Amino acid sequence: MITNSPATAANDIRDIKPPIEIMTGWTWLWWALAILAVAGAAILLWRWWQNRKANVPVAPPVPAHVRAKQKLAEALALISQPKPFVTAVSDTARFYLEERFQFHAPERTTEEFLRELAGTKLLMPDQKESLGNFLESCDLVKFAKYEPGENELRGLHGAAVRLVEETEPAETKAEDEKAESGKEQPQEVESVK
Repeated sequence: MITNSPATAANDIRDIKPPIEIMTGWTWLWWALAILAVAGAAILLWRWWQNRKANVPVAPPVPAHVRAKQKLAEALALISQPKPFVTAVSDTARFYLEERFQFHAPERTTEEFLRELAGTKLLMPDQKESLGNFLESCDLVKFAKYEPGENELRGLHGAAVRLVEETEPAETKAEDEKAESGKEQPQEVESVK
């Protein structure tokens, strides 16, 4: 049994707690200004980082006809192996047509591709016929195990190069011709007297 006697109550007395500091309006103002300064610095840092990313020079994309010509030139290293050579050449032509004309060539069979191409005005009729002959010849090598000679393979390669050159954008053809005509003509040097 516990009794609250005066002696026990005297031992239970604790000291007075110190006063609690109540922030004044000035203290709140300083804290708010500090938080705003940190937030402003974070926003400025974020904007600087975004502008830095935006100012990184991006290399211009390689035009489809240039990339196709490069791949066709690389394919010549495979000319001693008919099937890999023909696969590389025909895939390059198909991917070029897809990239140049947004025409989904790689996902279709040759028959589907030629049937759909016949209903478009993307190529001239003689180009469509040449492309059809080219793709059918490639299919003979890829699927019918036909092994053509090097002259036939070079003919297929030439047909692919011709297709790319005939269908490349007109402005690049004019630039190429201008560059070649500038190389052939000797530059006149003015003499200073």
